[in-house]
Amino acid sequence: MAEAAKFFEETSEPANFFEKKSQIENFVAKHNEESTPVVLVTSGGTTVPLEGNTVRYIDNFSIGTRGSASAEYFLEHGYAVLFLHRQRSLQPFTRHLPQSHLLDILEVKGDNEGPTLCVKQESTSKLLNIIQKYHAVQQEGRLLMIEFTTLVDYLHLLRASSLILSTLGKKASLYLAAAVSDFYIPKNKMPQHKIQSSNGPLQLSLELVPKMLEALVKNWVSSAFVVSFKLETDPNLLTVKAQQSLEKYEHQLVIGNILDTRKYEVVFVTNSDIDWIKLDDKDIQNGVEIESKIVKNIVERHRQFCCE
Repeated sequence: MAEAAKFFEETSEPANFFEKKSQIENFVAKHNEESTPVVLVTSGGTTVPLEGNTVRYIDNFSIGTRGSASAEYFLEHGYAVLFLHRQRSLQPFTRHLPQSHLLDILEVKGDNEGPTLCVKQESTSKLLNIIQKYHAVQQEGRLLMIEFTTLVDYLHLLRASSLILSTLGKKASLYLAAAVSDFYIPKNKMPQHKIQSSNGPLQLSLELVPKMLEALVKNWVSSAFVVSFKLETDPNLLTVKAQQSLEKYEHQLVIGNILDTRKYEVVFVTNSDIDWIKLDDKDIQNGVEIESKIVKNIVERHRQFCCE
């Protein structure tokens, strides 16, 4: 935890940090008054800049599929959702829009009063359902979306959000689905300006990012229901690594998934059980998302946790 504290001392808060912090405080206070459970969903990847005036950076493949889908299902279960997400990653509701072919679902119809922009008939029912859900959530004020880009931005916002959520006690839940970089370059070891290719081959020395989960569980938001994720490529390591994480950080649940099968099966690891959640052939044919089953299970566990 000392390393975590040092990290925050040596890094700067993101732009508009206090504005974002104020938004989070107001959001949490509103739902605390209304006795609404609040979940922090983190989503998307984090960038690691290679220069102070950043031109190049290290990134990962996450586009926020799990986080954005899960946020919608938490909303369906009556939660207020603080959605801490990577800029330009997938977001709740808009994730259903065909990003690369958006214009294909639109058409222009003409009449005596001039052209009118319309949604094609085959897309209308799906979009209508999504838009109705979105506007209902907005009217109730149950979704707050906060953006980050870099690893440093993310960790400062995660700490601030966790400390604010601590006022809710057990009503708070954290669903840490963001793909967080394990390595970074400290600011004092980073060149200020663009690295010149004329200097020859690039050699990088990356340092380990301090593990923040221990500080989060024990110091920032000690009473909340905390869910972390463990991604592996070797099935033989999955439950072992998940159990090790649970024992080390002493939170409530680790969700393990294998890179190649993460959209179809995950494993829940707690101190008392190991439970696999899978999509069967019928689920897949019907377009069921595994996040719907993940969130339903977590909601049940969170309710039990609140009653303990």
